[in-house]
Amino acid sequence: MNLDPEKLLVLLVIALLVLGPQRLPQVARSLGRGLAEFRKYTSGLQTELREVLAEPRAIIDTAVHEAAEAAPASPLAPDPAPVASAEPGPGPAPPAPDDPTLN
Repeated sequence: MNLDPEKLLVLLVIALLVLGPQRLPQVARSLGRGLAEFRKYTSGLQTELREVLAEPRAIIDTAVHEAAEAAPASPLAPDPAPVASAEPGPGPAPPAPDDPTLN
């Protein structure tokens, strides 16, 4: 949600008209405290999730690394380029006698 200065000013004017000059600072303080608590809660939740998931993630990373080292070359890997031999090959096959390109 983007709040450019014009939208923010309109919101403040509406809040001032609805709440009045006495209640607006109190409501703003309460809103600020609520947002601070929400951020604190979500930060704690993220930290707790990282700690809980750290061990399974390490086990999975280790298993993947070990499997990658132990696995033979992938069957989907491209074949190496053929090495050209020093001997000349038999060359192209002669055309068949009833080939229409002989005319």
